[in-house]
Amino acid sequence: MKAHLYLRASTKDQDANRAKAALETFAAEKGLNVVGIYAENISGTKLNRPELMRLLEVAEAGQCIVCESVDRLSRLSQADWDTLKATIRAKGLRLVVADLPTSHMMIEDKGITGQIMEVINSMLLDLMATMARLDQEKRVERIKQGLANKRIANPSWTPKGKGKNVEKWAKVLSLITKHPTMSADDIAKLADVGVATVYRIKRSA
Repeated sequence: MKAHLYLRASTKDQDANRAKAALETFAAEKGLNVVGIYAENISGTKLNRPELMRLLEVAEAGQCIVCESVDRLSRLSQADWDTLKATIRAKGLRLVVADLPTSHMMIEDKGITGQIMEVINSMLLDLMATMARLDQEKRVERIKQGLANKRIANPSWTPKGKGKNVEKWAKVLSLITKHPTMSADDIAKLADVGVATVYRIKRSA
């Protein structure tokens, strides 16, 4: 059976390809033929992820999506998770999660046993997706609470900007000054920032 490996990390400080070797080994052990590897650094709370969308577009019915764990695929809201599941189902794809043994049954048809395991697996996937989403919500709440506590302790406190962002801001300003006719797209590419950031800096300059 053909398989598409999906790898995700949430920030540029993490490596989305960290689990690549482990997933390739897993696929080999299960007799899967890897035909595509999709890795990206993006939040799992977003449904519209470039590599995930590309995978869903090229994968064909009867093939597998293989990921390391449910939270690598989804920290989505319930509505977005339902949308993703419906898309996977409509494409006729099978979702196999390395650390969820019940999903390994999806690699082969097992008759009535396979149908029962598919129901159980679907329930477990929903449970784990919910846990991943709640874990994300708790993280965000802890960060907000931590910032609020710092402001209470010191009303004049403000979060420190990252040095990297300061450098990029300065680079954008330099490009704007030296090349006033350069397009925002070109500036964004040269400074390694988003186009929206370029426009924001232009407005504040």
